[in-house]
Amino acid sequence: MTTAEPTTDGSYRNKIVAVEPGGNEYIAEADRHGKPSQLFWTWTSPNLEFATIFVGMLAVLAFGMSFWQAVAGIAIGTGLGAVAHFLLSARGPLHGVPQMVLGRMPFGFKGNAVPAALMSVTAGVGWFATNSVSGAFALSTLFGFGPLVGLIIIVLLQTGFAFFGHNLVQAFEKYSFPVLAVIFIAASVAIFVHADLGAPVGADGVGGMGGFLLTVGTSFGYAAGWTPYAADYTRYLPSTVSTTRTGLFASTGLFLSCFVLEIVGAASVTTGEANLGDPTGSFTSELASPLAKATLLAIAIGAIAANSINIYSGAMAFVTIGIKLPAHVARALVTVFFGVAGFLIAWWALPDAAHSYEAFLLIIAYWIGPWLGVVFADQYLRRGQKIAGYLYDRSYANWGGLAAFLFGLVASVLLFSNQELFVGLIAKAVPQLGDITFFVGFVLAGGAYLLFCKSKIAAERTLDVTSV
Repeated sequence: MTTAEPTTDGSYRNKIVAVEPGGNEYIAEADRHGKPSQLFWTWTSPNLEFATIFVGMLAVLAFGMSFWQAVAGIAIGTGLGAVAHFLLSARGPLHGVPQMVLGRMPFGFKGNAVPAALMSVTAGVGWFATNSVSGAFALSTLFGFGPLVGLIIIVLLQTGFAFFGHNLVQAFEKYSFPVLAVIFIAASVAIFVHADLGAPVGADGVGGMGGFLLTVGTSFGYAAGWTPYAADYTRYLPSTVSTTRTGLFASTGLFLSCFVLEIVGAASVTTGEANLGDPTGSFTSELASPLAKATLLAIAIGAIAANSINIYSGAMAFVTIGIKLPAHVARALVTVFFGVAGFLIAWWALPDAAHSYEAFLLIIAYWIGPWLGVVFADQYLRRGQKIAGYLYDRSYANWGGLAAFLFGLVASVLLFSNQELFVGLIAKAVPQLGDITFFVGFVLAGGAYLLFCKSKIAAERTLDVTSV
């Protein structure tokens, strides 16, 4: 059985200061607008923030990498995340639905509630809280008031943008891009002037292959953390646009912003002023006063740019779970809920932000690795298949996909996790591996999906052909 797709009515189109109606419906051609090139700043602006810089700082301070080792690990991890983002972004114009609605194919309508819930929590609460903390510290340092006051200001602004929806979020990314780019370029030049790129490796970090793989893992976790959102910001593009250009602009913006600012973060540690207890303050300490103040302001703006996307897509994913809410305002209502929840978590994380962030990056990669494995295996098996009739069919099931995801997730964590609270069996026996949970989860889940679901999808193809 297949179900007709609920669609938008053409009333939203390119309005900016208007609440986006509905939740996760198919975007009708009457509402389509924009061009692929806009995706460059859509995915550059949210990464021009301190959370990105901090990934590079962790590589040197916590993982014991030299600057050049950090550059290599960051390039690999970010590159892998950007490739995944390319492939998923390209699907938005074709199908006109959010990323998590597309997830109903590999997981089924009900099974998809598991990754959708995970994405809601990591995006709408986890990432929201993480970025809010960095923005709050920046405002606190800049204006001299307490971090809690800065947190309230940040949360109100970013929740407001996300409440209005897609077009206002896209507009904010566009107009914040030149401001953020100019300030961060100037700050980056100043950091590299003071950096000692040949500084010896610190004695306190993990070091070795384990530290390198942790660097790859955290940079991948940061970049790939955007992949469950990919189609959310390409689904409004006209169905006739080039899918290659769509994926290319999205992935290029993501890669350049993440790679450049992460290596700036790694370079900043070599100045000798880095301090995980006050990361924003130590990062700006080498900058002249006017540039330091501008950088702190940019860090706050970047946090808002990132979290406008986080809370918007987190709410979108929650709506996709299948809980019935008033159709016209479903996404907007959930946005407010996540804004409150994210604020409370961020408030709780303020005293130990650095430690919380390191663990959070790896945990994101733990579930996104097997999720991507299942999603890409499904795309491979369904290549050329029409899927529109399945996306909103509440009876459509694909339990093999959920089983493959859970198998990849649980097995990889039990064997390879290298967290303070839990060390996997193989990671304990071979600690020099660092943490490769995300890679193993991707391979195991993808392989299991091909094994579990190949015959089911082949049968669906046959049924589709015979029913035409």
